[in-house]
Amino acid sequence: MRILVINPGSTSTKLAIFEDERIVETKTIRHSAEELSGYHNLYSQKDFRKELILEFLNEKGYSLKEFDAIVGRGGLLKPLQGGTYHVNEKMVEDLKEARYGEHASNLGAILAKELAGTASGIPAFIADPVVVDEMKEVAKFTGHPDFKRKSIFHALNQKAVARSVAQKYGKKYEEMNFVVAHMGGGISIGAHEKGRVVDVNNALNGDGPYTPERSGTLPLTQLIKLCFSGKYTKSEIKKLIKGKGGLVAYTGTNDCTMIQQKLREGNKELELYYRGMCYQIIKWIGKMAAALKGEVDLIILTGGLAYDNSFLVPWISEKVSFIAPVEVVPGGDEELALALAASRVLKGEEVAKTY
Repeated sequence: MRILVINPGSTSTKLAIFEDERIVETKTIRHSAEELSGYHNLYSQKDFRKELILEFLNEKGYSLKEFDAIVGRGGLLKPLQGGTYHVNEKMVEDLKEARYGEHASNLGAILAKELAGTASGIPAFIADPVVVDEMKEVAKFTGHPDFKRKSIFHALNQKAVARSVAQKYGKKYEEMNFVVAHMGGGISIGAHEKGRVVDVNNALNGDGPYTPERSGTLPLTQLIKLCFSGKYTKSEIKKLIKGKGGLVAYTGTNDCTMIQQKLREGNKELELYYRGMCYQIIKWIGKMAAALKGEVDLIILTGGLAYDNSFLVPWISEKVSFIAPVEVVPGGDEELALALAASRVLKGEEVAKTY
């Protein structure tokens, strides 16, 4: 089986070709601010990025008709169950109009569908977009009917590593319970119960631990006071929550590699802020373990920060290992996760859902 993976980001388009679940070609195409400045919205970039994909295939000697499937990164859609989805016209329309929000990943499904159509109707898929919502209804209550907790998290990587770890133990994802902590620029911590993420923090919009650049859950009354203080505009408050919060607000940087080096040099002030982030991650892991009634087979630490075996991983593991053994799966290979999702459908191990 040959699968083309398309993973659009705000300043890049990542492409990969897989054969029988083995990567054979990959390329990250960077897009400068100048290149993108002429496009008034994300959808208007479609043809520009499509031409770059076709150039990549031509450069590597592939025709679209040689592929068994094309899979794109899922974008901001209506809340969905986890799994692999056929890209249909309704999905493309919602993404084109940005009905649920505008994000570069919206182009993944659009490009996959258009390129698949060029290749005589081979299937186009997305898998586990950030809007996967499998939360129990009781987990969505906030304390007031005007507000509802939303499920927006690193679904693709969380579910991919959970499947991988389950396989390592000779079981299926649907047979085990996990608490998965994806730790990067955003941090999401999910309670995985027999194949469903029954509770998770909204990693995008101010819920959960603070992160290298996000504030996480803030004290409400203090936030309300700040909003009416006249000190910040609405857009500045939003930036304070996402982009200028967390470690960057405390330390002036979101570069955790640099912070880790400073810790090795004995910087106690930076250590306190870094420990503070880890402490909040620990508490959220505990919350999700409680949501699973303590019936946790494994705790999985993943994402870019899970490469930190000097400080973050041991600090967290020390505090949570009484709940369950800790597995560390650093990074997050989105292209592989997408290819495996398409492969499961092609092999008949999973039935693709309809949007």
